[in-house]
Amino acid sequence: MRVVITGMGVVTPIGNNVEEFTQGLKEGRCGVGPITQFPVEGFKASLAAEVKNVDPAEVIGKKEARRMDRFTQLAVMAADEAVKDAKLTGAYDPFDIDVLITSGIGGLSTMEENVAKYLEKGPGRVSPFFIPMNILNMAAGEISIRHEAMGSSFAPVSACASGTHSIGEGFRSIKHGYAKAAIVGGTEGAVTPMAIAGFSNMKALNETADVEKASIPFDAERAGFILGEGAGVLILESLDGALARGAKIYAEVVGYGSTSDAHHITAPHPEAKGALMAMKRALTEAGIAPEAIGYINAHGTSTPMNDRLESKAIVELFGKEVAVSSTKSMTGHLLGAAGAVESVASVLAMKDSFIPPTIHTKTIDPEVEANIITGESVDMEIRYALSNSLGFGGHNACLVFKKWEGQ
Repeated sequence: MRVVITGMGVVTPIGNNVEEFTQGLKEGRCGVGPITQFPVEGFKASLAAEVKNVDPAEVIGKKEARRMDRFTQLAVMAADEAVKDAKLTGAYDPFDIDVLITSGIGGLSTMEENVAKYLEKGPGRVSPFFIPMNILNMAAGEISIRHEAMGSSFAPVSACASGTHSIGEGFRSIKHGYAKAAIVGGTEGAVTPMAIAGFSNMKALNETADVEKASIPFDAERAGFILGEGAGVLILESLDGALARGAKIYAEVVGYGSTSDAHHITAPHPEAKGALMAMKRALTEAGIAPEAIGYINAHGTSTPMNDRLESKAIVELFGKEVAVSSTKSMTGHLLGAAGAVESVASVLAMKDSFIPPTIHTKTIDPEVEANIITGESVDMEIRYALSNSLGFGGHNACLVFKKWEGQ
């Protein structure tokens, strides 16, 4: 069964809907800035890529929003846009629609707030909504309820590869006939004191206060990632179902690869074996040769080891010519939402024929031999795009998309 994308929705640091996000990608908009969600005095890192100029309560409703953690709020907003875009409501039997929406961390802000209440005022002050707001599967649950999607509903969790795994598993569910449509993606709302402190203390975050030197994937001076927040949701359908109802089609999902490094809890495999095999498996399922790929949206976190080893895997499989960029230079690292938002970016790149740039990256690391697109976006026809996600724990996931050119 062929699987296509018929709707998309995003909430990101560079745009709060697909139209704004597209423009942000094309103009190389920077979503990184000083943290505004809590005082940063005493913290090593002071920058993040926050969602701006949107109030979830105005979109979702005040009562509903109060009972959702930020990661769920952002997911619901993105899903509402995607479902509306696809005109999915009423298109299928509810039991034929799956929901796979995930997060890397889940309700960390709710956890922090309620732990503080418990320590200060005792157990009686812990919110009765603490558990449903905190648990990571609740974004999928809320979206299932909101859109009456009664098929399989769950949250595949694999750290920074979570969003990509969710799309890939939704793709497989439809491809093999278990569902007719799926609402898939990832979300994260973890710009919180504990997240910033934890990532800083493990030396993962860039501690600069200079926005232009903060998130610089593949640059010789890169020194860690910038934490971001946001959500990306895609609507997948069987091609037959989409055609039968006259749905708009953005692109086709043609390949998915998933592997484990089986090496270290945070460091990638020193020979990039897991990332390489994930890309190979995705190409095999797509039935294409490496040279068919026109654009790679790299995981590209701006951390020393990840960028060097991902480049090694890309060059070994694709050579040094294929266009590569990291949109994390604009959005920061959205953790569990990264793969979903970057899949949307890859589809938009094919649709509008452009390569999003790796902004602020000036001097490519001599050990990075991949063809990194820096500076400004580049106009280019793309027939196949590939998106990589590599998560703590050694989780690797890769998706291949094909531009929609008709049947």
